[in-house]
Parts: sequence; structure tokens; C-alpha cells
Amino acid sequence: MKIHPAFLLFVLLVTACQTSTQSPDSGVEGIVTIGPMCPVVQEGVPCPDQPYQAELTILTESGKKVIQFQTDEEGSFRIELAAGDYVLHPESPSGLPFATDIPFTVEEHNFKYLEVIYDSGIR
Repeated sequence: MKIHPAFLLFVLLVTACQTSTQSPDSGVEGIVTIGPMCPVVQEGVPCPDQPYQAELTILTESGKKVIQFQTDEEGSFRIELAAGDYVLHPESPSGLPFATDIPFTVEEHNFKYLEVIYDSGIR
């Protein structure tokens, strides 16, 4: 059976398009919480941190903005990134609540899991 060259070209083009539209298989994912949520923590009375919808920025190690995004209502996020070193910067426009920057490394074919904890300022 002889294959027509136009058919072979078509198959190659379709394969190339499928390869280029595949999602990256690496990045960062995680959860954002806020706490403490009770003004006075008492023994035997639980006061767990709560999910927090936050705006986060991912920077390169040199400080260049890669992406800024908002978590979902449950504080969850998943962002596709190429392998490399980054810094997750939790935004705090009003000063409170606040969270500290988190340096992290994305490895090929993996999603790095991060837990971001905002300090509510409640004492």
C-alpha cells in the first residue's frame, strides 16, 4: 500500500498541533489560609485557620513578575510554570492581613505544593 505524500503531511501537521497545545505538566499549586481567627485562644476550644481568597504574584528570583492571580474562594490555586526558581509573593494592599514571600523551585513534570498562611493580626 502506497501512502500519498499529502496525507503524510496532514498527519505530521495534526501531530505537531496536538503537541504544541498540550498543557505544561509542571508548576505550583497550594492552599491559602488565614489565622488566628479568634481574639482569645482558649484551651479545649478549637480555633482553626480558615481558607482565604487571596491575590498572589509569582516572581522570578530577580524580581520580574511572571503572573498575578487570585485564588478560588477556598484558597486553592494551581498555576502552570516552566521548571525553574521562583518567589511567591502574597499581596497585602492594606498591610493586614499579611504573609511572607515563599521562594520555591519547580521541577520538570511536577507541581510544587505550597501552603500560604496569612496573619490576620488578631491577638
